[in-house]
Amino acid sequence: MIINKKEFSGGLALLAAFFIVLAVMFQPIFDGKNAMAYLDAMYNSISKGSVNYVAPLRDEVKDPAVKKDLTLKLTYTTGVQAEQSAKLFEKAGVKVSLNGKALEVTGSVVDILNASLDDAELMYHNDAEALEGKYGVEARRTTFNWWTSLGLMEKALNGQEEFKVAKVTSTVMKKAVETAYNYYEIEPLDITDELGLVIFSLIFYVVYTLWYGFAILFVFEGWGLNLGH
Repeated sequence: MIINKKEFSGGLALLAAFFIVLAVMFQPIFDGKNAMAYLDAMYNSISKGSVNYVAPLRDEVKDPAVKKDLTLKLTYTTGVQAEQSAKLFEKAGVKVSLNGKALEVTGSVVDILNASLDDAELMYHNDAEALEGKYGVEARRTTFNWWTSLGLMEKALNGQEEFKVAKVTSTVMKKAVETAYNYYEIEPLDITDELGLVIFSLIFYVVYTLWYGFAILFVFEGWGLNLGH
């Protein structure tokens, strides 16, 4: 039995309006996307815009402790990946010897890390064409090969007790190469470029959630359902 028709009707009106707005939000009216997809893409772009670490990592690579010529033995899971990765080191200007699934790399660690940062920056800016022209391999595969190679380098460097160099190598792998791979094809965006929409979306989320909550509350209270003990 409805004990408060005014409150019950108000709750139903709020619910109806809530679902009308929800239906509009699901329409592809925001650059061909619905509201959720559009905001998801925007926040992904803002996220990418906040994680371009290439420039500060170039400074970190300049650390005198990293400026060493070393010989590293790297073993890959397949001969194909070893062969593709050999091209990365050759382009970096170091000596490479390929033997099946294994590479022996001799040369400047700084040159290798700077080469990986150059390619990570191309990938970060979605310049797949430049990477593919450079190595003749699909851009994501090249970036994955860098990620694998730097991981193997870190392991080899730790084995030689070159802990400082290993740490910088790991940082480049995670903050530059891995980030560029994960955000590929997403356009970077500074939050200040969409600050108004960001603020509106956050406020709207809170208001819209409360809107639904109060609508349900008014319907139940108007219906005579109350919580008690």
